[in-house]
Amino acid sequence: MALIVQKFGGSSVANPERIKRVASRVAETAQGGNRVVVVVSAMGDTTDDLIGLAEQLTDSPSAREMDMLLTTGEQISVALLAMAVQTLGMQSVSLTGYMAGISTEAVHGKARITGIDPARIHRELDAGQVVIVAGFQGMSELGNITTLGRGGSDTTAVALAAAIGADLCEIYTDVDGVYTTDPRVVQAAKKLDRISYDEMLELANLGAGVLHPRAVEFAKQYNVALMVRSSFNKNIGTLVEEEAQMEQGMIVRGIAHDMNVVKVSLVGVQSRIGNLHKIFQALAEASVNVDIIVTSVVHEGVSDISFTIEHGDLNAAMPVLEALVPEFGGPVFEMEEDLAKVSIVGAGMISNPGVAAQMFGALSEAGIGIKMVSTSEIKVSCVVDKERAHEAVRVLHSTFGLDGAETAVVSGLNGNE
Repeated sequence: MALIVQKFGGSSVANPERIKRVASRVAETAQGGNRVVVVVSAMGDTTDDLIGLAEQLTDSPSAREMDMLLTTGEQISVALLAMAVQTLGMQSVSLTGYMAGISTEAVHGKARITGIDPARIHRELDAGQVVIVAGFQGMSELGNITTLGRGGSDTTAVALAAAIGADLCEIYTDVDGVYTTDPRVVQAAKKLDRISYDEMLELANLGAGVLHPRAVEFAKQYNVALMVRSSFNKNIGTLVEEEAQMEQGMIVRGIAHDMNVVKVSLVGVQSRIGNLHKIFQALAEASVNVDIIVTSVVHEGVSDISFTIEHGDLNAAMPVLEALVPEFGGPVFEMEEDLAKVSIVGAGMISNPGVAAQMFGALSEAGIGIKMVSTSEIKVSCVVDKERAHEAVRVLHSTFGLDGAETAVVSGLNGNE
Protein backbone atom coordinates (compact mmCIF):
# COMPACT_ATOMS: atom_id res chain seq x y z
CA MET A 1 0.00 0.00 0.00
CA ALA A 2 1.50 3.30 -1.14
CA LEU A 3 0.87 6.75 0.31
CA ILE A 4 0.32 9.14 -2.60
CA VAL A 5 -0.21 12.91 -2.74
CA GLN A 6 -2.01 14.18 -5.84
CA LYS A 7 -2.27 17.86 -6.74
CA PHE A 8 -4.80 19.21 -9.23
CA GLY A 9 -4.60 22.76 -10.58
CA GLY A 10 -7.38 25.20 -11.31
CA SER A 11 -7.91 24.11 -14.92
CA SER A 12 -8.35 20.50 -13.73
CA VAL A 13 -11.30 21.49 -11.49
CA ALA A 14 -12.63 24.39 -13.56
CA ASN A 15 -16.23 23.11 -13.69
CA PRO A 16 -18.41 20.31 -12.25
CA GLU A 17 -17.64 17.92 -15.11
CA ARG A 18 -13.91 18.28 -14.58
CA ILE A 19 -14.34 17.89 -10.83
CA LYS A 20 -16.15 14.60 -11.49
CA ARG A 21 -13.26 13.50 -13.73
CA VAL A 22 -10.73 14.32 -11.00
CA ALA A 23 -12.88 12.47 -8.44
CA SER A 24 -12.84 9.37 -10.66
CA ARG A 25 -9.06 9.56 -10.94
CA VAL A 26 -8.65 9.95 -7.19
CA ALA A 27 -11.06 7.09 -6.50
CA GLU A 28 -9.21 4.86 -8.97
CA THR A 29 -5.95 5.53 -7.14
CA ALA A 30 -7.53 4.79 -3.75
CA GLN A 31 -9.29 1.65 -5.01
CA GLY A 32 -5.89 0.40 -6.14
CA GLY A 33 -5.03 -0.06 -2.47
CA ASN A 34 -3.34 3.31 -1.93
CA ARG A 35 -3.86 5.91 0.76
CA VAL A 36 -4.47 9.25 -0.95
CA VAL A 37 -4.09 12.91 -0.01
CA VAL A 38 -5.29 15.40 -2.62
CA VAL A 39 -4.32 19.08 -2.86
CA VAL A 40 -6.57 21.30 -4.95
CA SER A 41 -6.36 24.83 -6.37
CA ALA A 42 -9.28 27.21 -6.84
CA MET A 43 -11.62 26.49 -9.76
CA GLY A 44 -10.56 27.97 -13.09
CA ASP A 45 -10.49 31.78 -12.92
CA THR A 46 -11.95 31.99 -9.40
CA THR A 47 -8.89 33.71 -7.93
CA ASP A 48 -8.89 36.36 -10.68
CA ASP A 49 -12.63 36.87 -10.19
CA LEU A 50 -12.15 37.40 -6.44
CA ILE A 51 -9.36 39.91 -7.10
CA GLY A 52 -11.72 41.70 -9.49
CA LEU A 53 -14.38 41.96 -6.79
CA ALA A 54 -11.88 43.52 -4.40
CA GLU A 55 -10.75 46.01 -7.04
CA GLN A 56 -14.36 47.18 -7.45
CA LEU A 57 -14.29 48.26 -3.81
CA THR A 58 -10.81 49.69 -3.30
CA ASP A 59 -7.58 50.46 -5.11
CA SER A 60 -5.51 49.39 -2.10
CA PRO A 61 -7.09 46.44 -0.30
CA SER A 62 -5.61 45.23 2.96
CA ALA A 63 -3.19 42.35 2.39
CA ARG A 64 -4.75 40.47 5.31
CA GLU A 65 -8.27 40.82 3.94
CA MET A 66 -7.12 39.79 0.47
CA ASP A 67 -5.80 36.55 1.98
CA MET A 68 -9.12 36.03 3.75
CA LEU A 69 -10.89 36.55 0.42
CA LEU A 70 -8.64 34.56 -1.89
CA THR A 71 -8.45 31.43 0.28
CA THR A 72 -12.18 30.92 -0.16
CA GLY A 73 -11.51 29.80 -3.73
CA GLU A 74 -9.61 26.70 -2.64
CA GLN A 75 -12.14 25.97 0.09
CA ILE A 76 -14.89 25.81 -2.53
CA SER A 77 -12.82 23.37 -4.59
CA VAL A 78 -12.00 20.97 -1.75
CA ALA A 79 -15.60 20.79 -0.55
CA LEU A 80 -16.94 20.09 -4.04
CA LEU A 81 -14.28 17.48 -4.76
CA ALA A 82 -14.97 15.74 -1.43
CA MET A 83 -18.66 15.57 -2.36
CA ALA A 84 -17.80 14.16 -5.80
CA VAL A 85 -15.56 11.47 -4.30
CA GLN A 86 -18.28 10.55 -1.82
CA THR A 87 -20.79 10.02 -4.64
CA LEU A 88 -18.44 7.29 -5.90
CA GLY A 89 -18.93 5.38 -2.65
CA MET A 90 -15.72 6.41 -0.91
CA GLN A 91 -15.13 8.21 2.38
CA SER A 92 -13.64 11.66 1.91
CA VAL A 93 -12.99 14.73 4.05
CA SER A 94 -11.98 18.26 3.04
CA LEU A 95 -9.55 20.33 5.11
CA THR A 96 -8.39 23.93 4.97
CA GLY A 97 -4.65 24.53 5.08
CA TYR A 98 -4.82 25.31 8.79
CA MET A 99 -6.90 22.20 9.54
CA ALA A 100 -4.24 20.19 7.72
CA GLY A 101 -1.61 21.58 10.10
CA ILE A 102 0.15 24.02 7.76
CA SER A 103 1.91 26.90 9.56
CA THR A 104 3.47 29.86 7.76
CA GLU A 105 5.41 33.01 8.45
CA ALA A 106 3.40 36.15 9.19
CA VAL A 107 3.52 37.51 5.64
CA HIS A 108 0.42 38.08 3.54
CA GLY A 109 0.35 37.37 -0.18
CA LYS A 110 3.46 35.19 -0.42
CA ALA A 111 4.11 33.54 2.92
CA ARG A 112 6.54 30.63 3.27
CA ILE A 113 5.65 27.41 5.04
CA THR A 114 7.41 27.18 8.42
CA GLY A 115 6.09 23.82 9.55
CA ILE A 116 3.47 21.11 9.09
CA ASP A 117 1.83 19.04 11.84
CA PRO A 118 0.52 15.99 9.95
CA ALA A 119 -1.36 14.47 12.91
CA ARG A 120 -4.85 15.34 11.59
CA ILE A 121 -4.05 14.00 8.13
CA HIS A 122 -2.73 10.72 9.54
CA ARG A 123 -5.85 10.32 11.71
CA GLU A 124 -8.14 10.81 8.72
CA LEU A 125 -6.11 8.40 6.58
CA ASP A 126 -6.18 5.79 9.35
CA ALA A 127 -9.98 6.18 9.40
CA GLY A 128 -10.10 5.25 5.71
CA GLN A 129 -10.68 8.75 4.37
CA VAL A 130 -9.45 10.26 1.14
CA VAL A 131 -8.07 13.54 2.50
CA ILE A 132 -8.57 16.63 0.34
CA VAL A 133 -6.55 19.70 1.36
CA ALA A 134 -6.90 23.30 0.20
CA GLY A 135 -3.68 24.39 -1.48
CA PHE A 136 -2.12 27.85 -1.45
CA GLN A 137 -2.87 28.58 2.21
CA GLY A 138 -1.87 28.19 5.84
CA MET A 139 -1.99 30.09 9.11
CA SER A 140 0.60 32.33 10.74
CA GLU A 141 1.73 32.22 14.35
CA LEU A 142 -0.52 35.25 14.88
CA GLY A 143 -3.57 33.17 13.95
CA ASN A 144 -4.18 34.85 10.59
CA ILE A 145 -4.95 33.03 7.35
CA THR A 146 -2.12 33.49 4.85
CA THR A 147 -1.57 32.65 1.20
CA LEU A 148 1.60 31.20 -0.30
CA GLY A 149 1.71 33.24 -3.49
CA ARG A 150 1.98 32.07 -7.08
CA GLY A 151 2.39 28.30 -7.34
CA GLY A 152 1.37 27.90 -3.72
CA SER A 153 -0.68 24.76 -4.33
CA ASP A 154 2.35 22.98 -5.85
CA THR A 155 4.32 23.95 -2.77
CA THR A 156 1.53 22.74 -0.48
CA ALA A 157 1.47 19.35 -2.20
CA VAL A 158 5.21 18.73 -2.06
CA ALA A 159 5.52 20.02 1.51
CA LEU A 160 2.68 17.74 2.62
CA ALA A 161 4.28 14.81 0.80
CA ALA A 162 7.49 15.43 2.73
CA ALA A 163 5.69 15.87 6.05
CA ILE A 164 3.63 12.67 5.83
CA GLY A 165 6.38 10.58 4.24
CA ALA A 166 4.53 9.99 0.95
CA ASP A 167 5.89 7.49 -1.54
CA LEU A 168 5.01 9.73 -4.50
CA CYS A 169 3.76 13.25 -5.19
CA GLU A 170 1.91 13.62 -8.49
CA ILE A 171 1.38 17.12 -9.89
CA TYR A 172 -1.51 17.04 -12.37
CA THR A 173 -1.69 19.91 -14.80
CA ASP A 174 -2.87 20.73 -18.32
CA VAL A 175 0.32 19.48 -20.00
CA ASP A 176 1.78 15.98 -20.25
CA GLY A 177 4.95 16.78 -18.35
CA VAL A 178 8.13 18.81 -18.71
CA TYR A 179 9.18 19.68 -22.27
CA THR A 180 12.47 20.77 -23.75
CA THR A 181 10.80 24.17 -24.14
CA ASP A 182 7.33 25.67 -24.39
CA PRO A 183 5.58 23.69 -27.17
CA ARG A 184 3.49 26.76 -27.95
CA VAL A 185 6.69 28.48 -29.05
CA VAL A 186 8.54 25.52 -30.60
CA GLN A 187 6.38 22.85 -32.20
CA ALA A 188 9.33 20.44 -32.21
CA ALA A 189 9.60 20.53 -28.39
CA LYS A 190 9.79 17.05 -26.88
CA LYS A 191 8.56 15.70 -23.58
CA LEU A 192 11.24 14.57 -21.13
CA ASP A 193 10.89 11.22 -19.35
CA ARG A 194 12.96 12.52 -16.45
CA ILE A 195 14.82 15.58 -15.28
CA SER A 196 17.02 16.29 -12.25
CA TYR A 197 15.92 18.40 -9.28
CA ASP A 198 18.63 20.95 -10.06
CA GLU A 199 17.67 21.25 -13.73
CA MET A 200 13.98 21.52 -12.87
CA LEU A 201 14.71 24.13 -10.21
CA GLU A 202 16.67 26.25 -12.68
CA LEU A 203 13.96 25.95 -15.31
CA ALA A 204 11.23 26.80 -12.79
CA ASN A 205 13.16 29.86 -11.59
CA LEU A 206 13.79 30.94 -15.18
CA GLY A 207 10.17 30.98 -16.32
CA ALA A 208 9.06 27.40 -16.96
CA GLY A 209 5.51 27.31 -15.65
CA VAL A 210 4.95 23.61 -14.96
CA LEU A 211 6.28 23.65 -11.39
CA HIS A 212 6.88 26.44 -8.92
CA PRO A 213 10.49 26.83 -7.70
CA ARG A 214 9.54 26.48 -4.03
CA ALA A 215 7.86 23.16 -4.76
CA VAL A 216 11.01 21.87 -6.45
CA GLU A 217 13.13 23.15 -3.54
CA PHE A 218 11.01 21.12 -1.10
CA ALA A 219 11.23 18.04 -3.32
CA LYS A 220 15.01 18.29 -3.54
CA GLN A 221 15.52 19.04 0.15
CA TYR A 222 13.36 16.14 1.33
CA ASN A 223 13.99 13.81 -1.63
CA VAL A 224 10.30 13.66 -2.58
CA ALA A 225 9.58 11.53 -5.64
CA LEU A 226 7.84 14.00 -7.95
CA MET A 227 5.87 13.20 -11.11
CA VAL A 228 4.41 15.84 -13.45
CA ARG A 229 1.55 14.54 -15.59
CA SER A 230 -1.66 15.57 -17.35
CA SER A 231 -5.04 15.51 -15.65
CA PHE A 232 -6.69 15.05 -19.05
CA ASN A 233 -5.06 11.76 -20.09
CA LYS A 234 -3.22 8.83 -18.52
CA ASN A 235 0.09 9.27 -20.32
CA ILE A 236 3.27 8.73 -18.33
CA GLY A 237 4.60 12.11 -17.24
CA THR A 238 8.00 13.46 -16.26
CA LEU A 239 9.82 12.15 -13.20
CA VAL A 240 11.84 14.73 -11.27
CA GLU A 241 14.68 12.92 -9.50
CA GLU A 242 18.29 13.03 -8.37
CA GLU A 243 20.86 13.59 -11.14
CA ALA A 244 22.74 10.38 -10.25
CA GLN A 245 19.68 8.29 -11.15
CA MET A 246 19.24 9.80 -14.60
CA GLU A 247 20.38 8.82 -18.05
CA GLN A 248 23.10 11.14 -19.29
CA GLY A 249 23.88 12.40 -22.78
CA MET A 250 22.08 15.72 -23.27
CA ILE A 251 24.27 18.74 -22.52
CA VAL A 252 21.33 21.17 -22.65
CA ARG A 253 18.08 19.67 -21.41
CA GLY A 254 15.73 22.61 -21.81
CA ILE A 255 15.15 26.22 -22.85
CA ALA A 256 13.11 28.54 -20.60
CA HIS A 257 11.92 32.08 -21.14
CA ASP A 258 10.48 34.76 -18.88
CA MET A 259 8.58 37.59 -20.56
CA ASN A 260 8.20 39.80 -17.46
CA VAL A 261 11.65 41.31 -17.03
CA VAL A 262 12.47 44.92 -16.13
CA LYS A 263 16.02 46.26 -16.02
CA VAL A 264 16.63 48.92 -13.36
CA SER A 265 19.84 50.98 -13.40
CA LEU A 266 21.31 53.38 -10.88
CA VAL A 267 23.72 55.52 -12.89
CA GLY A 268 26.37 57.55 -11.07
CA VAL A 269 26.35 55.96 -7.63
CA GLN A 270 29.08 57.22 -5.31
CA SER A 271 31.30 54.20 -4.65
CA ARG A 272 31.19 53.47 -0.95
CA ILE A 273 31.60 50.24 0.97
CA GLY A 274 28.17 49.01 1.99
CA ASN A 275 26.12 50.61 -0.79
CA LEU A 276 25.26 47.30 -2.44
CA HIS A 277 24.19 45.89 0.90
CA LYS A 278 21.92 48.88 1.59
CA ILE A 279 20.29 48.69 -1.83
CA PHE A 280 19.57 45.00 -1.92
CA GLN A 281 18.73 44.68 1.77
CA ALA A 282 16.11 47.40 1.35
CA LEU A 283 14.67 45.60 -1.69
CA ALA A 284 14.62 42.31 0.19
CA GLU A 285 12.73 43.91 3.08
CA ALA A 286 10.15 45.08 0.52
CA SER A 287 9.87 41.46 -0.72
CA VAL A 288 11.31 42.39 -4.13
CA ASN A 289 13.15 39.52 -5.79
CA VAL A 290 16.27 40.64 -7.65
CA ASP A 291 17.72 38.45 -10.38
CA ILE A 292 20.69 39.46 -12.54
CA ILE A 293 23.03 42.06 -10.99
CA VAL A 294 25.76 43.91 -12.89
CA THR A 295 28.05 46.56 -11.40
CA SER A 296 30.67 48.61 -13.23
CA VAL A 297 33.09 51.35 -12.23
CA VAL A 298 32.56 54.26 -14.65
CA HIS A 299 35.44 56.31 -13.25
CA GLU A 300 37.14 56.77 -9.93
CA GLY A 301 34.61 57.01 -7.12
CA VAL A 302 31.49 56.50 -9.27
CA SER A 303 29.76 53.26 -10.29
CA ASP A 304 26.74 52.13 -12.25
CA ILE A 305 24.53 49.38 -10.81
CA SER A 306 22.01 47.47 -12.92
CA PHE A 307 19.73 44.61 -11.99
CA THR A 308 16.58 42.88 -13.16
CA ILE A 309 13.30 42.37 -11.34
CA GLU A 310 9.88 41.02 -12.26
CA HIS A 311 7.55 43.59 -13.79
CA GLY A 312 5.06 42.97 -10.99
CA ASP A 313 7.62 44.11 -8.39
CA LEU A 314 8.31 47.45 -10.08
CA ASN A 315 5.84 49.48 -8.01
CA ALA A 316 7.29 48.08 -4.78
CA ALA A 317 10.91 48.60 -5.85
CA MET A 318 10.84 52.21 -7.01
CA PRO A 319 9.82 53.90 -3.73
CA VAL A 320 12.52 51.92 -1.93
CA LEU A 321 15.23 53.06 -4.33
CA GLU A 322 14.03 56.66 -4.45
CA ALA A 323 14.28 56.83 -0.67
CA LEU A 324 17.92 55.75 -0.87
CA VAL A 325 19.01 58.20 -3.58
CA PRO A 326 20.24 60.95 -1.20
CA GLU A 327 22.63 58.46 0.42
CA PHE A 328 24.21 57.55 -2.91
CA GLY A 329 25.15 60.98 -4.20
CA GLY A 330 22.03 61.50 -6.30
CA PRO A 331 22.28 58.77 -8.98
CA VAL A 332 20.00 58.81 -12.01
CA PHE A 333 17.33 56.14 -12.27
CA GLU A 334 16.89 54.40 -15.59
CA MET A 335 14.36 51.70 -16.37
CA GLU A 336 14.06 49.51 -19.42
CA GLU A 337 10.89 47.50 -19.87
CA ASP A 338 9.73 45.20 -22.69
CA LEU A 339 12.57 42.79 -21.98
CA ALA A 340 12.69 39.01 -21.65
CA LYS A 341 15.11 36.47 -20.27
CA VAL A 342 15.99 33.40 -22.33
CA SER A 343 17.92 30.60 -20.64
CA ILE A 344 19.53 27.28 -21.46
CA VAL A 345 19.69 24.65 -18.71
CA GLY A 346 21.51 21.33 -18.43
CA ALA A 347 23.59 19.48 -15.87
CA GLY A 348 25.85 18.38 -18.73
CA MET A 349 27.13 21.95 -19.05
CA ILE A 350 29.35 21.43 -15.99
CA SER A 351 31.75 19.16 -17.89
CA ASN A 352 31.37 20.68 -21.36
CA PRO A 353 33.16 24.04 -21.84
CA GLY A 354 32.10 26.39 -24.61
CA VAL A 355 28.34 26.09 -24.17
CA ALA A 356 27.94 29.79 -23.32
CA ALA A 357 30.03 30.77 -26.35
CA GLN A 358 27.83 28.58 -28.54
CA MET A 359 24.73 30.29 -27.16
CA PHE A 360 26.13 33.79 -27.71
CA GLY A 361 27.23 32.86 -31.24
CA ALA A 362 23.80 31.51 -32.17
CA LEU A 363 22.02 34.64 -30.93
CA SER A 364 24.56 36.90 -32.63
CA GLU A 365 24.16 35.10 -35.94
CA ALA A 366 20.40 35.62 -35.66
CA GLY A 367 20.93 39.33 -35.02
CA ILE A 368 19.54 39.16 -31.49
CA GLY A 369 21.27 41.58 -29.11
CA ILE A 370 22.20 40.53 -25.58
CA LYS A 371 21.71 43.16 -22.84
CA MET A 372 22.70 41.22 -19.71
CA VAL A 373 24.09 37.76 -18.93
CA SER A 374 23.89 35.52 -15.88
CA THR A 375 25.44 32.08 -15.43
CA SER A 376 25.59 29.19 -13.00
CA GLU A 377 27.10 25.72 -13.26
CA ILE A 378 24.07 24.42 -15.14
CA LYS A 379 22.50 27.44 -16.83
CA VAL A 380 23.20 30.52 -18.94
CA SER A 381 20.63 33.33 -19.15
CA CYS A 382 20.53 36.26 -21.57
CA VAL A 383 18.30 39.31 -21.36
CA VAL A 384 17.00 40.27 -24.80
CA ASP A 385 14.30 42.47 -26.30
CA LYS A 386 10.90 40.97 -25.56
CA GLU A 387 9.86 41.05 -29.21
CA ARG A 388 12.79 38.75 -30.11
CA ALA A 389 12.38 36.31 -27.19
CA HIS A 390 10.39 33.60 -28.96
CA GLU A 391 12.75 33.76 -31.91
CA ALA A 392 15.67 33.34 -29.50
CA VAL A 393 14.04 30.26 -27.97
CA ARG A 394 13.58 28.67 -31.39
CA VAL A 395 17.16 29.45 -32.42
CA LEU A 396 18.63 27.95 -29.25
CA HIS A 397 16.34 24.91 -29.31
CA SER A 398 17.68 24.09 -32.77
CA THR A 399 21.30 25.06 -31.98
CA PHE A 400 21.54 22.60 -29.10
CA GLY A 401 19.91 19.73 -30.96
CA LEU A 402 16.68 19.64 -28.99
CA ASP A 403 14.50 19.62 -32.11
CA GLY A 404 15.63 16.05 -32.65
CA ALA A 405 15.58 14.96 -28.99
CA GLU A 406 14.34 11.42 -28.56
CA THR A 407 11.10 11.15 -26.60
CA ALA A 408 12.66 8.21 -24.73
CA VAL A 409 15.06 10.66 -23.12
CA VAL A 410 12.62 13.56 -22.69
CA SER A 411 9.36 14.58 -20.77
CA GLY A 412 7.62 18.09 -20.10
CA LEU A 413 8.30 21.87 -19.84
CA ASN A 414 6.07 24.84 -20.35
CA GLY A 415 7.31 28.41 -20.77
CA ASN A 416 5.68 31.10 -18.67
CA GLU A 417 4.10 33.87 -20.68
